[in-house]
Amino acid sequence: MELGLRNDVYRRPLATALDRLGLREGWRCVDVGAGGGDVSVALAEVVGRDGRVYAVDSDPHARDEVARTAAAHAQVVAITQSGEDLLLPEPVDLAFCRFLLMHVHDPIVVLRRMGTAVRPGGWVVAQEPVTSAGRVGGAPLSMPDARHPDVGAVLPALARDAGLETVDTWAEAPAGAGPGPVRDYLASLTGVDPGNDPIVLPPLVTVVARRPQ
Repeated sequence: MELGLRNDVYRRPLATALDRLGLREGWRCVDVGAGGGDVSVALAEVVGRDGRVYAVDSDPHARDEVARTAAAHAQVVAITQSGEDLLLPEPVDLAFCRFLLMHVHDPIVVLRRMGTAVRPGGWVVAQEPVTSAGRVGGAPLSMPDARHPDVGAVLPALARDAGLETVDTWAEAPAGAGPGPVRDYLASLTGVDPGNDPIVLPPLVTVVARRPQ
């Protein structure tokens, strides 16, 4: 699945997950922790005019950013709401989050709310990093501002404890050396240009799960 994501070095794990569950036209989705709305727009392009994508973020400024990003997609609805308080006007087919659980107080609470948001048999996809497994010049990465920087390492267990049925899990990490999207991404993430040092970005663990019937 080819997704129109801007400067997204983790595009492939997302496309693989959406292929795995068969996202198609007419689906209802929620992107929890939507940020600037790039993933919400990518989902909207797949589900089409007959579908709907709720772009949910706790930051009220994100609503305006999503509105700008999704201006051409009437099926995207921006909502200011935390993952812990997730409540939608209708059941959805897919609840998605990426780089969200590492920042929340209790990841299991958010996963449970995502599971409740989907219809019985619906899909929950979570993608979270193992930050300390990333490397720059052989040295481990750190993300001191994140509450759970290595939440990806326990993500399958969290999904199970949230009452979801895991269908597939895997980890993937982009790598590079010198100029290129991997270096640019790391510089934007950390504020420090790694120069020509070899980089392995934090592995992104994907869990594809379902709400029990």
